Amino acid sequence: MFRHTRATSFALAILSLVGGFSSGHAATNAATNAAGYDFNAMLQPVPATAKWVDTNYNIWCGSAVKGDDGKYHLFYSRWPQKFGFPAWVTHSEVAHAVSDSPFGPWAHHDVTLPARGTNFWDGSCTHNPTVLRVGKKFYLYYTGNYGDGVVRKSLNWTHRNHQRIGVAVADSLDGPWLRFDKPTVDISRDTNAPDALGVNNPAVTLRPDGSVLMIYKAIGLKRPLPFGGPVSHLVATADSPTGPFTKHPGEVFGAKGVMFAAEDPFIWRGADRYWAVVKDNEGNFTKRGYSLALWESADGFDWKLSPHPFVANPGSIRWADGHEEKLTTLERPQLLFANGEPVALCCAAASNQSRDGSFNVQIPLKAAK
Repeated sequence: MFRHTRATSFALAILSLVGGFSSGHAATNAATNAAGYDFNAMLQPVPATAKWVDTNYNIWCGSAVKGDDGKYHLFYSRWPQKFGFPAWVTHSEVAHAVSDSPFGPWAHHDVTLPARGTNFWDGSCTHNPTVLRVGKKFYLYYTGNYGDGVVRKSLNWTHRNHQRIGVAVADSLDGPWLRFDKPTVDISRDTNAPDALGVNNPAVTLRPDGSVLMIYKAIGLKRPLPFGGPVSHLVATADSPTGPFTKHPGEVFGAKGVMFAAEDPFIWRGADRYWAVVKDNEGNFTKRGYSLALWESADGFDWKLSPHPFVANPGSIRWADGHEEKLTTLERPQLLFANGEPVALCCAAASNQSRDGSFNVQIPLKAAK
């Protein structure tokens, strides 16, 4: 859990750090990269404005960047609360909110990737947005699927098993966004492949040579349907942000003998290595139960736990006014960078077991030492 014993007057200090958005999620502080991050020690109390919630929608995910207009743009998943939380797999759409500050208040701007019909691979549902800037263009990676649109009490497995990874392209964060008729990353046709059933949760960053590194969640066919499995994470690379992506052998973020150890990676390139914040489903990596864990890699292919692997777990969140809110969920981690350093940890969160009323929260981070 992340608790703070004293309230902090952080707004001016944090805002003074906020500058331009670093292309490709690149961190530039060589000293920080050499010493490693201790994100749990960097967490700060959260201002009330840094909670993006909508009474009509469940909100999930959240990829925030600073635009050329000086405003902050949050791309997130949403679906009507009236359908319940399991409708994320049938009715989610990637939407877009805007703020003058990285900590809100946020205002809904538009629906970026709406439903477009079941004749498209992503025609029913768009989810898991993450935005990458390369030069003057923006690339919005996401998970899409199609199906009958029926909300079920647990999950609509037809929609889930149709999940594929796509990318939309725009010259502006306000769009228009160009979508493609085929997925950017599809399942493997080899039924023994670790991604023979489904692919989703794309995480991307630029490599030093300008190519793109992607890590994505893969679902195999070695276990009984409809869930399938095992669930693992794979690496793919491409010379262009739109692909084609080459899949590389070897699984990452795994734990021996565990079918579904990790989820929700967010990756970025530092001065001398790659970093990842990953959901640790059962505490196999942090030894702190369901939590968020920090990993690092010299090349993006071979990953190891950071010296300070524990980032956060739900427990409770302390708001800037001093009160605590009990959470049941803290997932989908992403970082917002300014001047090459992370200033906010953005997460999907919920305070009840049903997860209805879920929201995105932007947790301020003090500067790494």
